[in-house]
Amino acid sequence: MLQIIDRRLNGRNKSAVNRERFLRRYKERIREAVKGMVGERSIADMDKGGDVNIPARDVSEPSFRHDRGGDSESVHPGNKEFIPGTSIPRPQRGGGGKGGAPGSGAATDDFVFSLSREEFLNIFFDDLELPRLARTAIGDTEQKKFSRAGFVKDGSRANLSITRTMRTALARRIALSGVVAEQLRDARERLDQARAECRSDEDIAAIETEIVILESRRLHVPMLDELDLRYRNVVTVSQPVARAAMFCLMDVSASMDETRKDLAKRFYTLLYLFLTRKYEKVDLIFIRHTDDAEEVDEQTFFHDTRSGGTVVLSALELAHKIVTDRYPAGQWNLYFAQASDGDAFGADAGRCASFLQQHLLPMARYFAYIETNEFESRHASSLWAGYEAVTLPYFTMRRVARPGDIYPVFRELFSKGSNA
Repeated sequence: MLQIIDRRLNGRNKSAVNRERFLRRYKERIREAVKGMVGERSIADMDKGGDVNIPARDVSEPSFRHDRGGDSESVHPGNKEFIPGTSIPRPQRGGGGKGGAPGSGAATDDFVFSLSREEFLNIFFDDLELPRLARTAIGDTEQKKFSRAGFVKDGSRANLSITRTMRTALARRIALSGVVAEQLRDARERLDQARAECRSDEDIAAIETEIVILESRRLHVPMLDELDLRYRNVVTVSQPVARAAMFCLMDVSASMDETRKDLAKRFYTLLYLFLTRKYEKVDLIFIRHTDDAEEVDEQTFFHDTRSGGTVVLSALELAHKIVTDRYPAGQWNLYFAQASDGDAFGADAGRCASFLQQHLLPMARYFAYIETNEFESRHASSLWAGYEAVTLPYFTMRRVARPGDIYPVFRELFSKGSNA
């Protein structure tokens, strides 16, 4: 059985093994603490580590103690204050555990644990994946994978197969010994025949010398020869990989004030970190729109300021044009994430729903619509009402009203098994 011993040095007063064990044991508590950090952080600090607080009662461990044992006798004083049925008032908040005055008594602080950036992101995006992701094998999307391909006579010592080498050596010894044994048997028969015919001493001596040489050859067949060495052959084979394109569509019109834009940017920041961390073959396309749509880079999408009217259909049409020009059908997994406040004037909402259902959704693997609104409204927005007519299982709509809602909604949209 393979045993791996990690001999890397730990930091001072730190143990990597104990740290990993602690993370596994209290992962659920740490995950709950990480969820609460999302709403408090700025976009720039979203991917940094931090300190999490765990209640001290959750990290306490059970312990065993020795009882004093033996027989004991004790005398308890009688009760002169209470009788059966007497109600005991609840202690005031902040009172000590043993009848102290309010504010007195000992308290236990929460356990503060620091997470590194890697640990924070691992817990942050735990159990998340792109829904309905399929593998493709077109063009340069095939990645190379090492695979076993028999045995060869030349190779590195690390790939030496001892079992196959010894099997080849045994076969060689059997083959060589068999030939020598047959020659030796033939020589002994000729020796017996020569003695029976009373041949000359020179003929008999020659046959006896031949027998000695053959016996020496049989005894000196090498146990292992250079020709017996066999090495495991490892070749690279093409393996299809999943490549995807994520379209990020954000409304930056005048109705999207700074608070709503901040909610949308927080969601897209999580989406960006999630995709770049967990997937290699993912293209990110950033589209922002007012009354017209434009494709921008990451810096412009998250930090540039722009305002104007609202025509949501322009963003959907631009996304469809990009798909037609760059991403051939059947070769890419196409995903769409749209964030808007839901304001669509006139017939724009109906046109968006019709265009979405006829052109984008047939080629999409998943479409998520996020409506950002810091105020909870009883009435559905015009765009929300238009999108309600779409009933496909891989089209989802969610509302985000405050920063604390972003992470739960994000996990709900991209949790494993969702919309599979």
